[in-house]
Amino acid sequence: MKNLEKSYNPADFEDNIYKFWMDNEYFKPSTDDSKESFTIVMPPPNVTGNLHLGHALNGTIQDIVIRYKRMQGYNALWLPGTDHASISTEAKVVEKLKKEGVKKSDLTREEFLEEAWDWTHKYGGNIKEQLKKLGSSCDWSRDSFTLDEHLTKAVYEVFERLYKKDYIYRGMRIVNWCPHCHTAVSDTEVIHEPQEGKMWYIKYPYSDKTGFVTIATTRPETLLGDLAVAVNPDDERYTDLVGKTLDLPLTDRQIPVIADEYVDSSFGTGCVKITPSHDPNDFEVGARHNLGQLIVIDEDAKINENGYAYKGLDRYEARERIIKDLDEQGLLVKVEKHENSVGHCERCNTIIEPLASLQWFVKMEEMAKKALEAYRENKVNIIPERFGKIYENWLENIRDWCISRQLWWGHRIPVYYCDDCGEYIVSKEKPEKCDKCGSEHLRQDEDTLDTWFSSALWPFSTLGWPDTDSDDYKRFFPTDLLVTGYDIIFFWVSRMIFSSLEQTGEVPFKDVLLTGLIRDVQGRKMSKSLGNGIDPLQVISEYGADALRYSLITNNAPGNDIKYSVKKVEPQRNFANKLWNASRFVLMNLDDRDDYSARYDKLEREDKWIISRLKTVVDEINNNLDKYEIGIAAAKVQDFIWEDFCDWYIELVKTRLYDRDNINAQNVILYILENILKILHPFMPFITEEIWSYLPNRKTPLIISDWPKDIKYYEEELNDLELIKNAIKAIRKMKTDMNIEPSKHFSMLVYPNDEAAGKLYSDSANYFKDLEHIDKITILDNKDAINKDFTSIMMTNAEIFFPLNELIDFEKEKQRLKEEKEKLDFEVERLEKKLSNEKFVSKAPKDVVDKEKEKLENYKDLLDKTIKRLEELK
Repeated sequence: MKNLEKSYNPADFEDNIYKFWMDNEYFKPSTDDSKESFTIVMPPPNVTGNLHLGHALNGTIQDIVIRYKRMQGYNALWLPGTDHASISTEAKVVEKLKKEGVKKSDLTREEFLEEAWDWTHKYGGNIKEQLKKLGSSCDWSRDSFTLDEHLTKAVYEVFERLYKKDYIYRGMRIVNWCPHCHTAVSDTEVIHEPQEGKMWYIKYPYSDKTGFVTIATTRPETLLGDLAVAVNPDDERYTDLVGKTLDLPLTDRQIPVIADEYVDSSFGTGCVKITPSHDPNDFEVGARHNLGQLIVIDEDAKINENGYAYKGLDRYEARERIIKDLDEQGLLVKVEKHENSVGHCERCNTIIEPLASLQWFVKMEEMAKKALEAYRENKVNIIPERFGKIYENWLENIRDWCISRQLWWGHRIPVYYCDDCGEYIVSKEKPEKCDKCGSEHLRQDEDTLDTWFSSALWPFSTLGWPDTDSDDYKRFFPTDLLVTGYDIIFFWVSRMIFSSLEQTGEVPFKDVLLTGLIRDVQGRKMSKSLGNGIDPLQVISEYGADALRYSLITNNAPGNDIKYSVKKVEPQRNFANKLWNASRFVLMNLDDRDDYSARYDKLEREDKWIISRLKTVVDEINNNLDKYEIGIAAAKVQDFIWEDFCDWYIELVKTRLYDRDNINAQNVILYILENILKILHPFMPFITEEIWSYLPNRKTPLIISDWPKDIKYYEEELNDLELIKNAIKAIRKMKTDMNIEPSKHFSMLVYPNDEAAGKLYSDSANYFKDLEHIDKITILDNKDAINKDFTSIMMTNAEIFFPLNELIDFEKEKQRLKEEKEKLDFEVERLEKKLSNEKFVSKAPKDVVDKEKEKLENYKDLLDKTIKRLEELK
């Protein structure tokens, strides 16, 4: 019989095994409609991306679940894909062109898109190949890209439907404008960071020269676009001022004082400048009072032609000049420190400029209401449950969604404008002529759609929608599970839910499993600037994919951030090595025969115990995996393999295996190994498939073998052997405490609680002999013969005694303890002297002093135990 190599080296087989799976199309679901389907759609990583630890964690969890479901007999589909990532990809292409001395503005749209497609074809497949290194068992034949033809068809279908339903409109509203990316971005793509800023108090004189009001602002540069000053209607300080006009500083304009409940009387002076074109709240106030619009900051974040003497200045240069001029004119009252929450573009970190802009929007009120109802009616299950509050809060406070982007890479907005009459037409394809005037001079909107508009359709567009008769759509939609990070609940999860409800009438998935963020051991976010990032591919190269996968999911609960270091991988590499060596031992002790079916009428106690433990563990793992408790399931699998199988069963059955006539010992140990490989396979697919390929009488590859079921259970033998295990553990502890050589031979006397306990210890004599070198076991009727020359341990069903003269050479042990006492006396005296030195205590760092104090306490404790042991021996 062929055996495993002596050393476990994952690089020898991982790539070959993945190729074997791919060549045989094991990742594809069957077309058997009698099977229940289970579907996961992969959160599409950006086409710009490379595999990072977040992808590795997310992908590992999805792969564990899909492999588990596949082995359970489900028609399991894990559908992969990538996102075109409008802003990110366009930025990458612009950066590439810049290095070549070419500006985006130097190219036509078509020429730029050619560059973008070239870049995508060259780099876009990177992350898919890297996911394969991780072992991801996706059906790559169904791989999707958000700019694919069938997904684009779905995007335009949804746009047209929403427009006809009056959910999509074009309007002038405040958007988050990125001056660097030169596009609007959604609220969810703005990162708010606390920043130490200032509050400036400025006088606005009455137009009748009778006085002034003082307003407080954190953005004095927007003063140029003020169209009013507002006070709260209930603020008695300013009741008489409403209706008056003010001279707007540094301009020749006059603005009114208005009353609006939006104003917080307790903030600043209670008087608020209203700049409708540069603040979202001011925009709403302006609309209520018909103030109109006045844009003073342009798309480059510079003051425009409406900015008087400040035209052409950058917004922050203008701020400095404005403050200086106000001060010189006696209009600057005071300046205070003030902490602001400043919005930054998620992609380039440029400070966002709120800007009134003509954009396309989606009305959100009705769709948000449906998404809330679906969650509250338990149609969607969010794990962990606490994140449901974030989902609800965002939908309850949602604003209309700005879906237009001033980019070229992406889905171009399907709207055509007539150059002759100004009418526009929403159409999936370019119309031949204008519906209103018949002109053929039509041009398509220059903007593209927000990336999230297309990715919101991902769970159903990838399965063939809007063709609801397609096999994939009927077979696999709605999907079952979404695994994603908690940081995109509102970015993506909520959008998929309201989009799916609106377009299909169904939720897109039943369960949402949220992962946490991976941080370094200090709890910091991993980044290039900190130099604390970990390359998963490097880890795979050094330790193997299985070790990386297991290290990511152990001690990990859904939704919790993970502190991670490469040190976490080493123990899992050791675990894989342990399994490898144990499997090699089993294979070396098997006969070369075809029939390895276990004979359940000829099992020994240890056989029935390990089979029962297997059943218990499989039942627990099923329960954990069904609830997506991946980390808990992984820990139970590892404990069973390492402790129950390797540390106990193999040791208990060794002598029988060495007797080549004992066929049943071989049958059982192979049966257990087969099932171990099955329950470990979803977590560590490569090593398990490799070992499986060496087993006798295997009929199918492990990846498509059946999940363990119908395992027998022997309660009596399970309980009995657990008692024996506990006794052996207690004996080992006693030997350690008494410094007894592990190989020391001695005898044991047992005073059982009852006849059954006595029989158990008597029948288990071979376990104690083989594992603990106990040559003789005597079952006592009474304890009359027991005296101080015995030591004992208490068990739940017996008291066990050991003759001290068999365990210890008293004189030798006393000499050793005396020498140990002398060493400890010296250390205690040395540390006490050191810690009584005030110069050391005052000048040494606190952690150094604390460590020395801790050492002293440990030495004192050891000294006390040594003295006590000497007394006992006397």
